Amino acid sequence: MSFGATRLNNLPPYLFAEIDRKRDELLAQGHDVISLGIGDPDMPTFDHIVARMKDAIDDPANHRYPSYAGAPRYRQACAEFMQCRFGVTLDANSEVLALIGSKEGIANLFPAFVDPGHYTLIPGVGYPVYSGGGIINDSLEHWMPMNEENGWLADFEATPPAILAKAQMMILSYPNNPTSAIAPVEYFDRAIAFAREHGLLLVHDNAYADITFDGYVAPSILERPGARECCIELFSTSKSYNMTGWRAAFAAGNAEAIKQLGIVKSNIDSGIFTAVQDAAIEAFLGPQDDVERMKAIYQERRDAVLQTLEAMGIKAVASKGTIFIWAQVPEGHTSAEYAEKVLMEAHVIIAPGTAYGPDGEGYFRISLATPTERLLEALDRMSALGSA
Repeated sequence: MSFGATRLNNLPPYLFAEIDRKRDELLAQGHDVISLGIGDPDMPTFDHIVARMKDAIDDPANHRYPSYAGAPRYRQACAEFMQCRFGVTLDANSEVLALIGSKEGIANLFPAFVDPGHYTLIPGVGYPVYSGGGIINDSLEHWMPMNEENGWLADFEATPPAILAKAQMMILSYPNNPTSAIAPVEYFDRAIAFAREHGLLLVHDNAYADITFDGYVAPSILERPGARECCIELFSTSKSYNMTGWRAAFAAGNAEAIKQLGIVKSNIDSGIFTAVQDAAIEAFLGPQDDVERMKAIYQERRDAVLQTLEAMGIKAVASKGTIFIWAQVPEGHTSAEYAEKVLMEAHVIIAPGTAYGPDGEGYFRISLATPTERLLEALDRMSALGSA
């Protein structure tokens, strides 16, 4: 007897689940494996956030079903965060929606906004859920071209007219995972104009807004003129506050889009545990000193990785954001071949670029979310392989 919807046959294995499987096999064989594959921060959630959670758990009022849309105080805190961080004024009741992590929010975009058989424009390399969410929803994806020559800025303007005629949504994300590219505000302005012209919902995944280096400050797309007419933006506590396991995020922007996404969510989930919402409020509105200290650690790791890769003859993007390094595969290897070589010979996990989309061929991604001493050891092992 066989079970399963046929659409799942089109869904590739989830990248990080495959990484975990290979790691576990090697560990079972007694090997010391260092994973630079997954962007799960190694640093703990900040103390003041944990302390707030402890207090919130003791409040019996938080033990009941949470609000589908997010507690009013949570949505208000999200709106205050947007005002303080970006100068963006939002109506907390109609333009903010709580998410159980931004991954959940992204997956629910597809049933909310894209009909089966219609298109979503997605980055040529990007977070795998951008494509997987569409497959599960029986909708189609169009990969917007991205490459080093165009600064890893998704070329939405190259979309063929026949696809645009059936497109309903476009997803962008800057600072970008996996390439670590950043986008100038002029690019956002072009994207907004394009979305308005073609009747697209423009979704900006801003999960790495707070992980930036060298004085760069990431913007919100909602700062730009006309954005509120066609855009929603996703924010998460996961990387900014080392809260990946807490599953707390929010969507903000166009009120009608927020309402539609809320309809889907209210039929699927029961919202974020209210105590977690209280902890996230502390993250958004509490002291931000720990964020700056965390960024300094990531920048130190970034510099070490870039220096080592340069010594190995491997070209990498000098990132100004995210917790990733995007680097070219040594000549003579595909992305998958090189990742396999590093895994089997150095016992280090790196992510092949093709796991993120068709334009990732020839590249690999290194995560900086590993204790510094283990990161340096992994780099030494990779360096010992040489560049051949």
